[in-house]
Parts: sequence; C-alpha cells; structure tokens
Amino acid sequence: MAPYFQVTQILLSLFLMVLILVQARGGGLTPSQDQSGIFRTRRGIERTLFNATLGIATLWVLVSIATVIVAEPGF
Repeated sequence: MAPYFQVTQILLSLFLMVLILVQARGGGLTPSQDQSGIFRTRRGIERTLFNATLGIATLWVLVSIATVIVAEPGF
C-alpha cells in the first residue's frame, strides 16, 4: 500500500510545483497592474488557482502523514 501513497505524493508535488510557478508574483494571469505592494483581491482564475494550490498542499500533507503511518515498522 505504501508505494501507492509514494506515487500519489510525487504526482501531487509535481502538480503543486506547477500551480505555484503559474502564480509567480507580478507575473499573474491578469493584465499588468501597479505592483507597488498595494493590497488587492484575487479574482477569477487567479483566485481559483490560489484555492487549488491550498487544496493540493493540504492533500499533499495528508498523504505525507499517511505514508509515514503506513510505512514499515522500524522507521
């Protein structure tokens, strides 16, 4: 069962890296705006990507914990 968790963890980590790289600061999917540090809200696809990143990161942590629990004794 542990190999399935490990493969899932690898796939989730790759997907998480892609999501994070798509959200590069100042290079988002919205047109160029003033990036002077003024707070602004996320909208549209940017908000969806942010929420997906949080969800995938949470899922990755849970799979990581499950991998440790399921691992063979002697760890």
